Amino acid sequence: MRKPTTASVMVGAALLIGGCADSSLTRSGLLSSYDGQQRSDGMLTHASFRVDKPHVLAAKTVAIMPASFADSAQVAGFSPEQRRLVSNSIDRSLCAGLSERFRIVRSPREADLVVQAHVTAVAPTNVTMASISSAASIGGSVAGAATGLPISVPRIPIGLGSLAVEAEAMAQGSQQAALTWARGADSMTTRPRASNEADAYALASEFGADFARLLVTGDDPIKLSLSVPSVRGVGEFLGASPKEVACARYGRNPGVGGLVAGMVGLPPNWTDSGAARP
Repeated sequence: MRKPTTASVMVGAALLIGGCADSSLTRSGLLSSYDGQQRSDGMLTHASFRVDKPHVLAAKTVAIMPASFADSAQVAGFSPEQRRLVSNSIDRSLCAGLSERFRIVRSPREADLVVQAHVTAVAPTNVTMASISSAASIGGSVAGAATGLPISVPRIPIGLGSLAVEAEAMAQGSQQAALTWARGADSMTTRPRASNEADAYALASEFGADFARLLVTGDDPIKLSLSVPSVRGVGEFLGASPKEVACARYGRNPGVGGLVAGMVGLPPNWTDSGAARP
């Protein structure tokens, strides 16, 4: 099998970026401070962050406050149920990622770090265009199965959603880490789903993973090289019970059912029940 050439990689990157929804960093004013943040952009993600690495790496316990929607994000017109689904996706992803190193506790009084995220901006998914893209993708899969040739149909780069989030980790009233983050859905990696919160829902878990990585490593989460997920992490992604008992309140990942639903374009709430019932 031939290795991809530099030119082919550059062409692929250009196609990926060209089919990406616009996104920009947004400050809600809800963080205790924005001082000292340094910019770090990836191919798809825009971000700025700061971290007190020695303090963060010395921490052992974390409490997660519920993610919220800032007033600036209300203009998307999501229903309360849709906002809860996106917020819970952030918290669930955060809890799973932080569990790699921290013990998750419920009470802020018991925690070395208290974290909270705020959705600052969101662009809804165009349901009509997402449905057309899903139908085209399914058609390509059927044609590929019939001909024996792999046929991949990129998502139509119209009506893609986006998400902007910011979060911080506090210790005794002092900010120890912060991340301001924005990303748009793209034609190649974001599955089209027939729901206007679908892209925001998918991107929410990406933010949770990035902020958790900042706290677990104390390093730039955008520039970090990809790491092999733990066996436990893969299990949680596929719907297994979480490593930390406190993470159970966010419900389980939809698992294989969610993956299949995403492949055929079903809305997230068809397979994700959201937070666990008290």
